[in-house]
Amino acid sequence: MAVAMILTQFLLLLHFKNAESAKSTIALPGCPESCGGIPIPYPFGIGLNCSLSQEFNVTCRLSYDSNTTIIPVLEDIGSQPFQILNINMSLGQARVSFPAAGQCYNSTTKEEYSWYPPIDNRNSSFRINTEKNKFTVIGCNTLAYLRLDDSTNYSVGCLSSCDSQDTLNKYGSCSGIGCCQTAISKETNYFYIGFDDRYNNSDVYHFNPCSYAMVVEEAEFKFRTTYVTTKVLGDIFNLNFGKEWPMVFDWAIGNTTCDIALKNKSTYACRSDHSSCLTVSGGGYLCNCSVGYEGNPYLDGGCQDINECVNRNACSKPGKCHNFQGGYHCSCRFGWRSNHKKSGPGGCDLNVALVTGTAAGIAALLFLGVAIYVLRERRNLSKVKEIYFQQHGGWILLEKIKLNQGFGFTIFTKQQVEQATNNFSSANILGYGGHGTVYKGTLRDQTVAIKKCKIVDESKKKEFGKEMLILSQINHKNIVKILGCCLEVEIPMLVYEFIPNGTLSHYIHGKKQGSRISLPTRLRIAHESAEALAYLHSSASPPIFHGDVKSANILLDQNYMAKVSDFGASILVPTDEAQCVTLVQGTFGYLDPEYMQSCKLTDKSDVYSFGVVLLELLTSKPVVDFDAPEDEMSLSSRFLSAMEENKIQELLDDEIKHEDDMELIMAIAELAKQCLSMKGGQRPTMKEVAEELLRIGKLKQHPWRQDYNPEETETLLSERSQHEIEIEDTSNYFIIDKEAEESIAIGR
Repeated sequence: MAVAMILTQFLLLLHFKNAESAKSTIALPGCPESCGGIPIPYPFGIGLNCSLSQEFNVTCRLSYDSNTTIIPVLEDIGSQPFQILNINMSLGQARVSFPAAGQCYNSTTKEEYSWYPPIDNRNSSFRINTEKNKFTVIGCNTLAYLRLDDSTNYSVGCLSSCDSQDTLNKYGSCSGIGCCQTAISKETNYFYIGFDDRYNNSDVYHFNPCSYAMVVEEAEFKFRTTYVTTKVLGDIFNLNFGKEWPMVFDWAIGNTTCDIALKNKSTYACRSDHSSCLTVSGGGYLCNCSVGYEGNPYLDGGCQDINECVNRNACSKPGKCHNFQGGYHCSCRFGWRSNHKKSGPGGCDLNVALVTGTAAGIAALLFLGVAIYVLRERRNLSKVKEIYFQQHGGWILLEKIKLNQGFGFTIFTKQQVEQATNNFSSANILGYGGHGTVYKGTLRDQTVAIKKCKIVDESKKKEFGKEMLILSQINHKNIVKILGCCLEVEIPMLVYEFIPNGTLSHYIHGKKQGSRISLPTRLRIAHESAEALAYLHSSASPPIFHGDVKSANILLDQNYMAKVSDFGASILVPTDEAQCVTLVQGTFGYLDPEYMQSCKLTDKSDVYSFGVVLLELLTSKPVVDFDAPEDEMSLSSRFLSAMEENKIQELLDDEIKHEDDMELIMAIAELAKQCLSMKGGQRPTMKEVAEELLRIGKLKQHPWRQDYNPEETETLLSERSQHEIEIEDTSNYFIIDKEAEESIAIGR
């Protein structure tokens, strides 16, 4: 016990020592400013001569239930001490804690035990706040009264009842089920709580046998069903409920008005020079700092100027903030007027007349300038479009279109193409190629594919119109049809028919699980593609070499018919055999090895690439496998090795690996081998390839197919046709170089 007393004295001494060491800003000089972390502003005070009067005196002592926690207590405002929770100077309020009244019944003896200390503030400057506090009753079958005098009369009563756990859980709020609340009469400065003995919890002891009643701050109270469902024996204070709850007191200085108090300067509490007085209803007055000041108005010099300019929003942006004692003002820029009477943000008002006149003049000048700029830009844009149109041979092409009324080719404007693709929206992208991006669009109620190319050869721009004339006349069921072009841009854009079912590459390598592609379907697609390439090599005038044959450039229409596309790397047959393409074209894995050495793109380059497509149809394997060993990365190399070692079946797609079809498969494999010959002169022409694929397709249905001899195919394909020789000897062809053809890149 002695040790505890010594420890208590030491803690109190240390607390006051620390409080006195700092310069006071809210308390009288030499007086502590806080207790237990709670600020204690004057007129309240801790210690002798530190408060305005005895009732504002605060005792700093140990908590009721702790030997180490220090709390501030008001002991002289009524019949009971109150622990201070916080003090509000401007509102004149003090939040304190006070215990609840309780009544318990012994379920066996039916004995009652209840307790509640009365509150008597009739001669005090402290009054119970009747707006923030509520009279609250908790219990089952409980009626409690808030009595205002010693007689049997009562001011207010509240009845709480409950019949089951389900009912409590259903409502769960303080609305009469397990808990009730009611307002307190004004001018309540004396009361005590009583319970009606006719209502008790003895019949519902399976709930909490205790009832509770108290005056509590409404905002800080939240009803819990455990307050009535948790059984408590002996102690009326349920630990889950809490022994004390917050209550709000209103306080004021004396019981006179401001006018009367001002007459006696010696007792007038508003000591600061920049303070004002406010009379409180019910008697007494409060002190507040004047507008533009903050601090403690009850102290000399307690109200200090507020520097409003610290707040960046004190003045609207056109103004600059200037602080002075008790206020601030904003100096304003041109077009604004200062409003010195304005105390809130935005101290500058717009000078409407000046700004309107100035704005009108500026607007007129801007409008005139914009109009001139727009007209000038439109004129420049028209000139640029005309220059591009002329550079790309547009006038030649336009003249040919006029002369040939049945010519199915259209020159579209830039605006038409942009509208068709929603200004080249990424949502309309069909795919990306080595020579540009393909967009889906709608022109003249027809779905089309529009190719926006990447680069253009300056030296070949004038040939573009002529080349369009040639390419637009290509008419083959297995070649994507070009419908028109746009020449009003730096790099021409091409318009093609829309092919809906994607590429052969996706059809082979991206097929869904469970789907299959039969051998006849693969053979048909191969034959249709070969027919298209044979047409380009032999029937087009002048002949055209594709230059980038691959499964990604073979499209499939709604009936899965093959359509050869993307002539981005194509050239027309040259007149000078010494002339060659200096930039490597095509796609890795499909490139002709002979072309890689000579830089000369020939019809046999397309044959080699088509041979790789045949391998894809036979194996469904990628052309290049970067995860495989270096000597097995190329599908063509693996195929040729497998043919030499008679292990071709290991590469075949399982979907077509049937004994009945092996002879036909070997015939196709032998054809692919011929196409993949390292020397172009040993490869068949595309026309021979197409004819051979047609013959193999017919053998699929021939009753004598068992007599088919693959060696006969090899002998046949080793011979060069007379038609091929005629093509090589002809001399009236011209060339379209790599970069020029990229500007007219045909494809999806």
